[in-house]
Amino acid sequence: RRLKNENNRRIKNKMSVLRAISPDLSRIRLVDQDCLSKRAAQIREGLERPFKHLIDISLGDAHRGGLQPITFVRQVISACLYPSLLDSGRLPIDVKSRARNLLKQCEGESVGSYTATCGLPKIQHSLSEFISRRDRGVPSSPENIFITSGSQQLVLRLFVHGKGSLQTGIMTPVPSSPLFNMALSSLGGAMVPYHLCEEEGWTLRLDEMRRALATARRHCNPMGLYVINPGNPVGQVQSQKSIEDVIRFAAEEKLFLLADEVYQDSVHDPTAEFVSYKRVLHEMGPPYSNTVELASFNSASKGFMGECGLRGGYVEFVNLDSAVMGHVYTLFSTEACTAVMGQIALDIMANPPRSGDASYTAFFERVQETLNSLDGMSCQPIRGGIYAFPQLHLPARAVAKAEEAGVAPDLLYCMLLLEEMGLCVGPGSEHLQRKDTHHLRYITHLPDELSVLLRDTMVVSGI
Repeated sequence: RRLKNENNRRIKNKMSVLRAISPDLSRIRLVDQDCLSKRAAQIREGLERPFKHLIDISLGDAHRGGLQPITFVRQVISACLYPSLLDSGRLPIDVKSRARNLLKQCEGESVGSYTATCGLPKIQHSLSEFISRRDRGVPSSPENIFITSGSQQLVLRLFVHGKGSLQTGIMTPVPSSPLFNMALSSLGGAMVPYHLCEEEGWTLRLDEMRRALATARRHCNPMGLYVINPGNPVGQVQSQKSIEDVIRFAAEEKLFLLADEVYQDSVHDPTAEFVSYKRVLHEMGPPYSNTVELASFNSASKGFMGECGLRGGYVEFVNLDSAVMGHVYTLFSTEACTAVMGQIALDIMANPPRSGDASYTAFFERVQETLNSLDGMSCQPIRGGIYAFPQLHLPARAVAKAEEAGVAPDLLYCMLLLEEMGLCVGPGSEHLQRKDTHHLRYITHLPDELSVLLRDTMVVSGI
């Protein structure tokens, strides 16, 4: 009896701790994709189903989808992890040279040592040179570049605070990344949604942004504007004029610009071109070029490398006051340093081997043609990024069935697609969308054999 009372006391104490968890954390809702991924894993473990293959293309993970890693990337990393390989004849000369140079930058010539808070200085310089080349000579200072694990949460911590009417609001596109929205919620920030215009190819409209901002100022303090270019999940690529309009809007409304540009290497439409927010800001000249505050994000997880698991990204700050930059350094110091393997991946991204770039134009044209030929589905042009985000045109009875089940219609559709066809895709509802519209999201960055299998599965399923 005494033992039972002791256990009850322990449970009670544990429950009291749980009740004290941050309300900001308790408000975060896990994305619907989690339940679909878990179900897909159960099916893969051997449950009998009326299909031969299970295809999981729900996440932006190219390697999970079957694409093989780039040999040069893995060889350099292997040599850095096991330097004895440098004395063997198994690696090319350029791999050995790159690995030796990187190891010299590490304390003790070991990737197991800590690096500076901002990252290895040599890699900061590589990224700075990469940015200047990308932006046609626009200056970039290594001191303004901070290497991260790929998350934007640290940057949000700079200015997200307050409650009620003083609560920090961040203008966020709809549809957008659920992970960014979760990070914002965890810090107690308020999402200020502005809708992209699907009928015009998912464009950003200033009238919609002004409407969203005016509405938000009634209940929070909007301080930031988050943009994704090229888009996730919708794949739009902003024109230079569109970026100029957004910069003027941010300047007029005194908003901090957060430019998510991690898909900059994934532009497939030959009529479109990626232009960075930093370059446009510079070319606009004063007063914009020296007053609008900007944080630009890039990552080795996306683009031609797809190294999601290495967790290497960076943020470049533009036009921040020197005193604020001191606080930035302090903030990043709380995280010690980013994993060295991710930093090495960034160095290779900034200076890839000169073996030529692959072209995905023809493939993405086939993807779009397939989507628009299927009954009950339509898709805006996929101009960039690594996802397709087609709209579902569901019959009223299907929507009613989903409402009876208490789930979003496109989530129910994804669940049925997984169970009946073995195809795991993501529901548009977790990325947010206009009322009474329904979408799917899936990765298009796939090996040829899986692309053929995917196309056949989609045609058979009638989606």
